[in-house]
Amino acid sequence: MTEDDVNSQDEQTAGTGEGLREHEVRTALLDLLAEVGTVTATEAASRLGYSSGLCSFHLRQLARHGYIEEAPHNGGRARPWRLTQCTPAADRSMETQFGELARGLEDESWQRWLAQRDAAPSAWRHDEAFSAVAYLTPEEMSRVANVIRQALKPYQDREQRPLARPDDAQPVALITRLFPLLPHSADGVDQD
Repeated sequence: MTEDDVNSQDEQTAGTGEGLREHEVRTALLDLLAEVGTVTATEAASRLGYSSGLCSFHLRQLARHGYIEEAPHNGGRARPWRLTQCTPAADRSMETQFGELARGLEDESWQRWLAQRDAAPSAWRHDEAFSAVAYLTPEEMSRVANVIRQALKPYQDREQRPLARPDDAQPVALITRLFPLLPHSADGVDQD
């Protein structure tokens, strides 16, 4: 079995329940790179407890999105990676960069769900996606966010405690974005 075969398998399983941990894997890889500087897929797998094929796939995805790059090396099969050096992203806070990465991963996971929904078990072939516009004050917006957080609290320990999960439980992406809608100016340019 070649690395491409392993990576192809990882890409296929990324559409299953296991694929919803992508954010966790990529965040762990970014944290590891921030800690050690450079890492190969094999080294990352050894340090993080994932397969080298899974690490290789996610390292390439992070590179595709501009968060990491190949580190200089002397050839051979080893392919070391490092955080992207001199880019506009380097000037922004890590919180902003991780937020953008998380939103990109959420969008990518949503698109994969839409493309593969018909292959899911019948009980899971629906989703509960919705959006709404409400006129709120800043304080009300914070209260709505807190109500959502409180509603999710009973389920949050299940990731760390697998025995707390019901037998038919699957990982579900829960994405909430509360933000004010800004007006557009007459010339089509957003106003400050």
